[in-house]
Order: sequence, then C-alpha cells, then structure tokens
Amino acid sequence: MNHPAGIRLRIGLPLALALSWAGSLVAETRDFLNSAEIAQIRDAQDPNDRLTLYAKFAKMRVDILMQALQKQKPGRSLMIHDTLEDYSHIIEAIDSVADDALRRKLPIDKGMLAVIAAEKDFSERLGKVEDLNPPDLSRYDFVLKQAIDTTNDSLELSMEDSKKRQDDILAADQKEKKERESSMSQTEVADRKKKDADAAAADDKAKKKIPSLYKPGEKPPDQ
Repeated sequence: MNHPAGIRLRIGLPLALALSWAGSLVAETRDFLNSAEIAQIRDAQDPNDRLTLYAKFAKMRVDILMQALQKQKPGRSLMIHDTLEDYSHIIEAIDSVADDALRRKLPIDKGMLAVIAAEKDFSERLGKVEDLNPPDLSRYDFVLKQAIDTTNDSLELSMEDSKKRQDDILAADQKEKKERESSMSQTEVADRKKKDADAAAADDKAKKKIPSLYKPGEKPPDQ
C-alpha cells in the first residue's frame, strides 16, 4: 500500500531522530583514551609527565589517521572521524593540564617544550589532509577542521608567555568566583571561602612534603 508523502515523513522522522540520538549518546560515552593510556595518565602525577604523555597519545592518533588515508577500506570514514574526535579531546586535555598546573603555580616548562614541538608537527600534517582531498573527505571534513582549529588554538596558548597565561587564568578564576559569590548567601560565601582555604593549605602541604626513603617503622641511624 502506498502512503502519502506526508505520512511517510511523519513515520520516518521519529526513527531518524532516535537513531541520531543513539549515535550521539554513543559518541558522548566513548572514551578518547584506551584503558592502558588512562592508567599511564593516572600514574603520571607530575604535570610535565602528563603533558608529554598526552602529546605522545595525540601523535599516535595522527599516525593512525595518516595510515588510514593510504588505503580505501570499508569503515575507513568512520574510523577517521572517530580518530579525529579523540585527537581533539586529547589536545583539549593538554590545555586543561597546563591550565591546572599554572593555576597551582607548578613548573611545566619541560612538558610545554614537548607539546609545542608536537603541535607544530600535528598542525602541518593535519593541514595536508585537506590538500590530499580524499574521496570520502565530506564524511569527516567537519571534525578535521575542528582538529586543525583546536591544534592551532592550543599551539598559540602553548607558545604564550607562561606568566601572562597564568595571570590570565587567575584573573578569569577570580572574576568567575566573584560572579558566583554575588548570587550566594553570606553563609554560602563563608563556607566556600573556608573550603578554598582548606584546599589551598592541603595543596601547600603536599608540595612541601618530602618523600622518605625509609620503610614504615624505620628511623635514621642516629635515632
């Protein structure tokens, strides 16, 4: 039986929306790092080590992308799309780690040198993908442009004077804090200030703590 076009549209639209929603849900819940990478990041407490690791993981994604472009295989477009999305999330994580370290006034010069060198390479290699103009480019062109923009924005931040970047971060935090406090009661403001002071004291204590080489219960020879 043939249905009028309007009826076919009303039947098909909910299904299309459901499929679109399901696809978006999968994209939102998919981790951009694998379990082994997550474990490495968790173990790397020093921000310089984390920045270096993230740069390494980003390079792996770019390598996968360039290899995938060499051969036309079923499912290639989706793999390239997801790889580019994961790559962009990694670059965003680099910015977050750097900002957090600067906010805590921790040195990150070593890590940023690795990031700058890596992001310069990434920007050049990703730019070449558009020049290649692969036949399935339209299927991942948007996320490719996003990846390029994210890389260039991050590189610009990475090359910025660390003191200026730190001052900008602290100023933005202070502005956000004032805006948040303006909508809070006096009791809530006092409670927030106490929590911030406790967190700052705990952070200072962690920085000053010197790790001991002695086992639990052991003491230096003169004690």
